[in-house]
Amino acid sequence: MRVLFTRPLPETVIAEARKDCEVEVRDDTAPMKTGQMRAALALYDGIVPTLGDAFDAAVFEGSENPRCKVLANFGVGVNHIDVAAARAAGVMVTNTPGAVTDATADIALMLILMSARRAGEGERLVRAGAWTGWHPTQMLGQHVSGKTVGIVGMGRIGQAVARRCHLGFGMPVLFYNRSPKAVEFEARQVETLTALAEEADVIVVAVPGGPETRHLIGAEVFAAMKPTAHFVNIARGDVVDEAALIAALQAGRIAGAGLDVYEQEPDVPAALRALENATLLPHLGTAALEVREAMGRMAVQNLRAALAGEAPPNPVA
Repeated sequence: MRVLFTRPLPETVIAEARKDCEVEVRDDTAPMKTGQMRAALALYDGIVPTLGDAFDAAVFEGSENPRCKVLANFGVGVNHIDVAAARAAGVMVTNTPGAVTDATADIALMLILMSARRAGEGERLVRAGAWTGWHPTQMLGQHVSGKTVGIVGMGRIGQAVARRCHLGFGMPVLFYNRSPKAVEFEARQVETLTALAEEADVIVVAVPGGPETRHLIGAEVFAAMKPTAHFVNIARGDVVDEAALIAALQAGRIAGAGLDVYEQEPDVPAALRALENATLLPHLGTAALEVREAMGRMAVQNLRAALAGEAPPNPVA
């Protein structure tokens, strides 16, 4: 079986795939172009794509029943793949849930602390050689312990964030979810996003990407937030109306934001980069070697099962 990895992955992952398959790895770290994806469907039995490889409906046009039988996505989010179009063409789609949960939740906590305590701003001050020494009113941020956290999307990652906030920092937990959700720790579900925004001191977005959640968070939510509140996005960039967020930060309607994802990634608006009350990370959510290796092994397991005509462990419904 001939398979393609669309980006370089840890060597342990590639070595695992080579036990069963003839493997080709693209050296380019940029997403594949439409023509490359169409060609890959015809040339390979399986493909391991990842974020940015936009296997949309246009890619599958004229490719009914291609040689490729599985897109074993490296990552849990599959909003870059038109799953229905893939299925119609005879291509299965899998993903890697679970492996990313703790790492992504950890990044959320880091962004909460960095935004509330102005850590990015302070780091820039020191690097610029502009720090004049400690004094009692220097760069006063906000205490996190005991503040209320509002989680948007109470799936695996949302629950992992909430658990860390509640058990680690004594934070009361509110959450908004499309359907009722029972969790194993104290938390209160609210009916609307604005109700969540009105009460929370920190909002963390952890919903899947895709058309249903595009611009889920916009001006109405930011207007409802407390002026002392902080906003964190670890989901997908287009879940947030970035222009509305920038306007809220510029006007001081909210205290700060911590972002690991962006609406037009990797392009980050100059207006956002200029804001001292914005903490900006380069999509580090799962960027730990152990996590990327675990994701890769899961993708290879999915790939191996699908190519053997077996049910893969993690099919995308």
